[in-house]
Amino acid sequence: MFEEIKVKTALNRIKESSRITLPFHWDLNIYRGCEHGCNYCYAMYSHRYLEKVEKDSFLATDPPGIEKCAFFQKICVKTNIAEALEKQLGAKNWKKEVINIGGICDSYQPAEAEYGLMRQVLPLMIKYRNPVIISTKSDLILRDLDLLKELAELTYVNVAVTVTTMDKKLSTLLEPLASPPENRFSILRAFKGTATVTGLHMMPILPFLTDSPQNLEQILSLAAKCEVDYALSGVLYLRGDTRKHFLDFLELNFPERVDPYRKLYAKRGADRTYKAELYGILNSLMEKYHLSGDCMKPMQAKLSYPKQLKLTDFSKK
Repeated sequence: MFEEIKVKTALNRIKESSRITLPFHWDLNIYRGCEHGCNYCYAMYSHRYLEKVEKDSFLATDPPGIEKCAFFQKICVKTNIAEALEKQLGAKNWKKEVINIGGICDSYQPAEAEYGLMRQVLPLMIKYRNPVIISTKSDLILRDLDLLKELAELTYVNVAVTVTTMDKKLSTLLEPLASPPENRFSILRAFKGTATVTGLHMMPILPFLTDSPQNLEQILSLAAKCEVDYALSGVLYLRGDTRKHFLDFLELNFPERVDPYRKLYAKRGADRTYKAELYGILNSLMEKYHLSGDCMKPMQAKLSYPKQLKLTDFSKK
C-alpha cells in the first residue's frame, strides 16, 4: 500500500553517538518503509507512530503466524523529495557533506520502479557535486548506472551491496522482495573499473543460519572477484520490534533455532564468546582474499576528511 506524502525537508541530521563514529552526518530517505521485508530489519520501529495497517492491505504472500509489520506494508512516498532536496543543497550554508541515501529504507525497493524518485535525486547530486553513499539489496540500481558513473567523476560516490547468504531459498525467506544474491553481485561487477567506490556489507550475520564458514567464504570470495574497495561485516543485533518479529519468524520457519537464539541473545547483542570466534574466522577470510575492512580510506583519498576518523563496527560492542 502506497501513501503519497509531502515533506518540508529532505535531509535529516544524524545524531552524534558515543558508541559509533559514522563517515557521514546526513541521511536522505525518499521513502518511509521498505517492501523488501527483511525479517531482521533494524528499522521496523520507525513505523510505530503510523496508524495500524488494515488487514485487507496485507500481501497475499505474507506468511501466516507472524504479526503484520507496517514497515513492510505501508510505504510512504515523498513525492516532492527532489524539490525539498534542492532547497537544502542550494542553501548558502550547505557544505557539500556526504549524504547517506537510504539509511532507514532501501532507495531501490520495488516502489522505486514505479515512482522513479532516484532519477530526480541523482541529477541534483550531479548539479551540486555532492558526495553520496548508497547501500542496496536491489539490482534496480543498475537503471541509474549512467547517473552514478557521471557523479563519481565529479565527487565521491560509494555504492555498497548487502549480501547475507548465497543460498537463494534462505535469502527468499529472510529478504522476500530483495534481489537474489547473485543479482546483487552483478551490481558490483557493473561498477568495477569505474570511479565509483564499491563495498560489500555482509550484515547482519545471522547465528546458526548464515554464519557457516562456507557461506562466509563464498560471499567474501565473490566480493574479492568483484574487486570491492572494502568489505564490512556485523552480527545481528536484536532489540525492540525487531527482536519480537525475528523470534516469531524463527518460530514459524526454524523452530529448533528459537531456544538457541534466546540463549545467545540473553541481551540485545550476541554473546561475546560467540562473536570472538566468528570474528576470528572473518579476519582469516579477509586476509585470505586480501580484502580491506577500511571504508574510510577511499573517502579520505577523494575528500578532505580527518585521517584519524575510523568507522566503528557497532556490532562488536
